[in-house]
Amino acid sequence: MCGRYASTKDPGKLAAEFAALDSTGGAAPGADFNVAPTKRVLTVVQRHPQDDAGERDLERTERSIRVMRWGLVPMWAKSKSIGSRMINAKSETVTTKPAFRTSIKRYRCLLPADGWYEWKREGDRKQPFFMTSPDGSSLAMAGIFATWRDPQVEDAEPLVTCSVLTTSAIGQLSEVHDRMPLLLPPSAWEHWLDPDQPDVTDLLAPPSEELVAALELRPVSTTVNNVRNNGAELVERVPLDPPPQAVGLDSGPS
Repeated sequence: MCGRYASTKDPGKLAAEFAALDSTGGAAPGADFNVAPTKRVLTVVQRHPQDDAGERDLERTERSIRVMRWGLVPMWAKSKSIGSRMINAKSETVTTKPAFRTSIKRYRCLLPADGWYEWKREGDRKQPFFMTSPDGSSLAMAGIFATWRDPQVEDAEPLVTCSVLTTSAIGQLSEVHDRMPLLLPPSAWEHWLDPDQPDVTDLLAPPSEELVAALELRPVSTTVNNVRNNGAELVERVPLDPPPQAVGLDSGPS
């Protein structure tokens, strides 16, 4: 799964990296080393631009950086509280689940991340790891989004929310957890974001082994366990504690 990640680049840097426009309107969240569910996050979308009258230009598309809330709220939901349980969508079932099947066809996005956190069980404790790109480039997590309006409020403002797609972990990542975000290489961004392409089945498989092998799996402090903690120290490498020695076993010659 993906339940916590880091996103510290400003919209301008992401716009350059993803060949997009900054459409955050100055409302972007600041650098966040501990992004948690229901927080406001930066996303990449590609849509047909609209003129002042609301007419779409179907001849072209624009890629832009936008702000969404993490935790998808389907348009039919009675309350936005459901979003806290919709932070991830399994790539294996996203095309059939009622909450996600419309979004996967029509409303797809990317969630740029410096990296994401996962916890590996070691005995009676869990060691957090930060999965990141060694060269500092953003990881593009495949996402879907939806627009919701509170049915109890007349003329309610739209709330745009998103989920991260997950898939089976492969390679070195499977040693930490059995699930991982669905990562997309730059060569797949155009296809994934294309609003006129309803079928992206070919992109729902786990990423290439080459992409995963290039990632750094960095052990980090358990300080990240608390969502209230937020700072660059969360992504700093820490030494791994040696595995506890089994009681009663011969430790070798003295």
